Amino acid sequence: MQKHVMGSAGESAVEAADGPPLAAVSGERMMDLLGRMARWTKVGGTETERECFRFLKDHLDALGVPASVILHDAYISVPLSAHLTCEGERFDAITHSMARSSGPDGRTGDLLDLGNGSAADFAQADVGGRVVLVDGVADPDVALRASRAGAVGVVHVSPHALCHEMCVSPVWGSPSATTVGDLPTVVVVTVADGVGAALRRRLADGRAAVTLHAMVDSGWRKTPLLVADLPPTAGASSPDRSFVLVSCHVDTWFEGVMDNGTANVAMIEVVRVLADLRDQWRRGLRLCLWSGHSQGRYSGSAWYADHHWLELEARCVAHVNLDSPGAVGALNLTKTGSAGALFDLAADAIREETGQTLAGRRKARSADDSFPGLGIPSVFGSLSMQEAGALKLRNELGWWWHTEHDRIDKIDPAHLARDARVVLRVVWGLLRRDLLPLDYRRQVADLAQELASLSDRLSTRFDLQDAENMLRLLRQRLDQLHAATEYGIDVDAVNRAIVAICRALVPLDYTTGNRFAHDPALPLPTWPVLEPIRKVAASKPGTDEEQFAKVDAIRSRNRLVYSLRQAVLAVDAVLDRSGI
Repeated sequence: MQKHVMGSAGESAVEAADGPPLAAVSGERMMDLLGRMARWTKVGGTETERECFRFLKDHLDALGVPASVILHDAYISVPLSAHLTCEGERFDAITHSMARSSGPDGRTGDLLDLGNGSAADFAQADVGGRVVLVDGVADPDVALRASRAGAVGVVHVSPHALCHEMCVSPVWGSPSATTVGDLPTVVVVTVADGVGAALRRRLADGRAAVTLHAMVDSGWRKTPLLVADLPPTAGASSPDRSFVLVSCHVDTWFEGVMDNGTANVAMIEVVRVLADLRDQWRRGLRLCLWSGHSQGRYSGSAWYADHHWLELEARCVAHVNLDSPGAVGALNLTKTGSAGALFDLAADAIREETGQTLAGRRKARSADDSFPGLGIPSVFGSLSMQEAGALKLRNELGWWWHTEHDRIDKIDPAHLARDARVVLRVVWGLLRRDLLPLDYRRQVADLAQELASLSDRLSTRFDLQDAENMLRLLRQRLDQLHAATEYGIDVDAVNRAIVAICRALVPLDYTTGNRFAHDPALPLPTWPVLEPIRKVAASKPGTDEEQFAKVDAIRSRNRLVYSLRQAVLAVDAVLDRSGI
């Protein structure tokens, strides 16, 4: 029986296993494919996008990686044109995906400067019937606040002379009968910083009326989704039916060479290199290329999660997503995200490739991460970033992000190859290692800190003892499982336990509770299962507010204890079977 070693990173590997074939990654090959892709604009649901999908399918088929393209229904919203007028003067603008069209006469209201457009800014002002002026790129949070407050429209002021294309829907994926009412009801435009300054000068002189003109083409249409399924070969050592999902979106703004052409070619290169080694895989690989990311708020990946829910829940062990790698000036790989158990695997890959230390940033729920309800941990999204500068965008992917300037001159072939090698290391580890390299001890320790802090704040107001006890037991069991892997324990049984732990813990950290739906495309706090309990801690003792908060908190505590117990039982089943 082979001995398995689980190190401090929570990873395990057969001691004699070879590393990933890094030298096989070809920057030249990727740049050639990227140059051929750059001829298309790839707006969701358009014929040029379909042409690109057909090209990618043919390319994969030629590599010996059979792929299929699915056409499915998606709610897609394409911004067409926009401008605004203020006191008779016309100003250029752009509008945004999922915003409302203005109609031929435009929408008029008095301008109101709301600074950053925070919840507090909206709470302190009467915006009904007005047009709010907000600093920063267009944002679904602001669109939702403005809609609920009865505003006529929103004017975002870009931090520089370029206006960045955005989707302002807070609905994750295509809207349903229960979520369609959450789509924005306001006209949303963005203007350059100079226009914003001119509008503020008008306000300084007194009241300023603004008329917004915008055309947005929103509706249901067919969008493509490419799938390539590669199981281990029949001769692989102890293969199982599980698989690793690797993905990225194809749809773009304009040509979108960085966002997201570089991710497409990098993922295809990773698949090309690893496909020749399928006899060494322990589990399969499934490549999915999505549409509907940019103009559908992740409609492609959400559709796939919904329509393949049972299979994904039963077989998918991890999701590796990639967005916008390989840019010129993208020297920082310390800020990428990982969900819990994948942190050490990602950190090792980045350190081995670049010498940089991953900062430990919690993975934001974005980048087609439509799978946390299923309990599937994910890693990356945006991988390499620019160093932070004075320009404040939503992220640090370059001043050209989501503009017509995202072209092939913004790509550094060496950075693209570097990023592909990082992804290769991670995917190889997930495919090759007998024991899944997923370690939840760091994530569970973080939960323990959160619970301890809440318990101190609540004192006798709300009992968290059952949750703390169950969490303490889970930490003990995880340590025991970690130690037991050194002694010939049943690998398949351990992997089943690891997947069961994923299914129990990931939804606690990344959803509000419904595993079969998608939470809004808005920021979630860490461990959202604790949010109702946090509201008890923030309430005034002895008030109705506290009592109302406790109703939700009790239900969340039940969910927390139940899920932790499921994770404990999964580990106990392995330890009991092994006589440990």
